[in-house]
Amino acid sequence: MTVVLAPPHLTEQARHDWDLLQAETPAPRPFDPAEAEPLPEPARRWVLHAIEPGTPLLRAVVLRMRGDIRLGDWRRFEASQALVPMEGFVWTARAWMGPLPVSGFDRYRAGVGEMRWRLLGTVPVMSGTGPDITRSAAGRLACEFVMAPAAALDPRLRWKPLDDDRAIAVVPVGGEDFEVTLTVAPTGALTAVTVERWGNPDKGPFRSHLFGVECGHEATFDGFTVPARMRGGWWPGTGRWADGEFIRFRVEDALFR
Repeated sequence: MTVVLAPPHLTEQARHDWDLLQAETPAPRPFDPAEAEPLPEPARRWVLHAIEPGTPLLRAVVLRMRGDIRLGDWRRFEASQALVPMEGFVWTARAWMGPLPVSGFDRYRAGVGEMRWRLLGTVPVMSGTGPDITRSAAGRLACEFVMAPAAALDPRLRWKPLDDDRAIAVVPVGGEDFEVTLTVAPTGALTAVTVERWGNPDKGPFRSHLFGVECGHEATFDGFTVPARMRGGWWPGTGRWADGEFIRFRVEDALFR
């Protein structure tokens, strides 16, 4: 299978994580729709919509995306992400502040989260690590399992019914269980994904805030159908969404491994 090379601005540790998160799934079994039967109805509907029968249940994905991110004002960006649900991610991007590029990465793996961003590749703009950054990154990783739908059938993930349109996935990351709420249309398409995530979007002390994405158009790659247009941020579905939304993007490619 094709390996996506790590961008050159990654640190040695981030590049190491990037490569590990692209490891091929060993002997993936083909998807049998009967595997979705025990799930709560909205989750069952989503899995049957998201995975074509017979598709190898590949656990890792490399995504390529572009869109707009709010860095003071809205700025255009392009990004790639290596992702293995419940294990880790490296999201690396380049945005533009006028003509000047800001590049860097967010990552989580093996219980450590980090962010590091630089203007023109040299001037530090934002960086951080430590318990608060790690816990926030773990919450992000928990809700991104929907981008690799085979994770829905992982025995480590537990499901709870909520109502006709919503189900809760209990996703373990870094010793903590995150309750991720999926809202599913009658067609089986995802319309929203939310989780209580550690952060300080209001510039106060770190604490839990509602975080999530609204899902729009879909695309199918390698037998998996995933959201392809999304809006993400803090406090979705509340009166604070206009302040909390910070990213809008489309997925242009997804390589499952």
